[in-house]
Amino acid sequence: PKGVQIPRRGICNHIAWISNRLKLSARDRVLHFTSISFDASVWEMLAPLQVGACLYVAAPGVERDMAALAGAIDREQLTILQVVPSMLRAMLNDGHLARCRSLRHIVCGGEPLDFELARRVGDQAPWVRLGNFYGPTEASIDATSLELDEQLEDTGIVPIGRPIANVRCHVLDTHRQPVPIGVLGELYIGGAGLARGYVNRPELTAERFIADPFQSGERLYRTGDRVRYLPDGTLAFAGRNDDQVKIRGYRIELGEIEAALTRCPGVRHAVVLAREDQPGLKRLVAYVAGEALTTESLLGQLKDRLPDYMVPTALVLLEQLPRLPNGKLDRQALAALDSPRPGNPGGYVAPGTALESLIAEVWAELLGLPRVGVHDDFFALGGHSLLAGQLASRLVRVTGVDLPLRRIFESPTVAGLAFDVEKILGTGRSAQTQPPIPVPRTGPLPLSFAQQRLWFLEQLSPGTGTYNLPTVLRLRGPLQREALRESLNVLIARHESLRTRIGTLDGEPCQTIDTAGPVALVEQDLQALGESAGLERARALAQDEAERPFDLVRGPLFRVLLIQLADREHVLVINLHHIISDGWSGRVFDQELSALYNGQLAGQAVSLPALPFQYADYAVWQRSWLAGPVLEQQLDYWKTQLAGLATLELPIDRPRPALQSFRGAGLEAVLPDALCVRLRTLGHQEGSTLFMSGLAAFNVLLYRYSGSTDIALGTPVAGRGREVLEGLIGFFANTLVLRTDLSGGPTFRQLLARVRNT
Repeated sequence: PKGVQIPRRGICNHIAWISNRLKLSARDRVLHFTSISFDASVWEMLAPLQVGACLYVAAPGVERDMAALAGAIDREQLTILQVVPSMLRAMLNDGHLARCRSLRHIVCGGEPLDFELARRVGDQAPWVRLGNFYGPTEASIDATSLELDEQLEDTGIVPIGRPIANVRCHVLDTHRQPVPIGVLGELYIGGAGLARGYVNRPELTAERFIADPFQSGERLYRTGDRVRYLPDGTLAFAGRNDDQVKIRGYRIELGEIEAALTRCPGVRHAVVLAREDQPGLKRLVAYVAGEALTTESLLGQLKDRLPDYMVPTALVLLEQLPRLPNGKLDRQALAALDSPRPGNPGGYVAPGTALESLIAEVWAELLGLPRVGVHDDFFALGGHSLLAGQLASRLVRVTGVDLPLRRIFESPTVAGLAFDVEKILGTGRSAQTQPPIPVPRTGPLPLSFAQQRLWFLEQLSPGTGTYNLPTVLRLRGPLQREALRESLNVLIARHESLRTRIGTLDGEPCQTIDTAGPVALVEQDLQALGESAGLERARALAQDEAERPFDLVRGPLFRVLLIQLADREHVLVINLHHIISDGWSGRVFDQELSALYNGQLAGQAVSLPALPFQYADYAVWQRSWLAGPVLEQQLDYWKTQLAGLATLELPIDRPRPALQSFRGAGLEAVLPDALCVRLRTLGHQEGSTLFMSGLAAFNVLLYRYSGSTDIALGTPVAGRGREVLEGLIGFFANTLVLRTDLSGGPTFRQLLARVRNT
């Protein structure tokens, strides 16, 4: 998809190195059958010829016939073979490699090489030396290598080794600082093999080829590959940056799931993709090739080895995975396959009642599926805790029953939920609360309770940026300013929160909504400063904007700053005060701004879902609902839950200030992989999430420092218990207090159960 400008010196360096590494001589006979669309074909052609060796050009199609390939190697007495791991695995089947007695060296590259495959090579052809070579095209074919001539610890994937001659490798964190041994970072490559850049792609070249911070005047290439140093100094490959996905708040390594699948009996190849066939709904889909496989068996084995959130929601069994001409996996061909629709192992069972049909329709809408059976599992189909909350709110709409969220986890099938709803309807209880309705805008309106809390805190410490919610976006490519400006104007007109100010009336806080007007888009042009100075200045401007206080009374409580670094390089800073927004609102804002901007570029009108009311209407509704007996019931509950709770006395090194200063710092720590695996396994065994495990551990920490067995922690929740609230920008988030009893010396498993049940 992009041309890479490789200098002759890079190829010369590589050929000199590999000739020495493989000890090439005129006696060698090298097989050339790597496709010329693959950069490794270059050394395969040139290295043998420059030492006078014989270059044997394979017949077309031999890469698809392992018997013919083995026959050619044996017949022509070939000594050097270069293959990708998937083709090497095919050669091992039916003993084809064992026939290749003339081979003395196999070069493996292009894909991660797993230990099991390397072990099989040693068992079937012990006379062959196996090398694991790694390198992007931008580094002139190879950058590191490892000879498997020693006993290596089986960690799943063979290390990629050390840098080749005249090549430098650095493992850096997100701040481009070196990482310690064992810590994951991104691999940066420099030295003789470095490409000049991409043909006619100056922006991409500038993004991927950076100034070397360790050697003046040199450059480094950002590979996008995550690696770590092993104790012996070799590098271990851990996947692509873009192979790490985030689903439902969990960071997931697709390679971990693939490794677990390849360990299942009968599996030859496995690939896992994070598909988003419906916007906002990501799910894991595994594509598997092998013999005598069933989806039920594979899913069962994965559930024993992986935490629930890493188990794919669907498995696709294929005869073989699609390949490119060079033997590498064709991921685009996989992504083009129709998205599989998972179901339950017992097969599809249609809804049998009108209520089951209603619930099944809600499920199908949420999960993006054409149909849902009554015995399908909500979470096996791709559901998660956030979608469960949305499911509960939609059930109120279609059934009139306010089902407790816990019931969805306890009865995650259509049949189970229908039974629960019928039971509640039989008692005469239902969701009596009416949704908010628009109220006249004749004057100031009350704040919601969440807004009033924040307003109160603002009075204690006015003029700070503590409750700012900034978002900083790096924009690369052509930017249409007027399209961006008009999109922001539409959002301001659509959401009253973006034009709301907070004042007082008779000593009580209230909100005033201004009429819609053009956005105050502040622009800064830093092109004259150059790349490095401009980026540094942009960081400072973004930081200043993020920390600059809002004036709640005068407003506006929504600001936008656009910084231009180059012709096709911008930074967009969007800042809102928390009193008009929350984390969920940020997602609504981003999705709608993206849709509007793309519509402007295409010259098409974008139809966003109608808003039945605005946030101020919700505030009025909340005030009228949370009063009288309802308020008393809520207060009685929390008074009971929090009765007798004392301040947690932690051993601090200075007195607690009368006013919170917010002068703090953050400390990041990376947990060892082995510990993470144990935590995930524990959560899987106990039916808990990683968050619950972390919360239980934090309780233990606070207990050890304070000696208290009665610990209360707050955790933020979305606070949008009704479907009609999901598309609004406003402050709905609340804090849920989790009080845990550590008395009786509970084990960690018992404590985790208490946290989960709470």
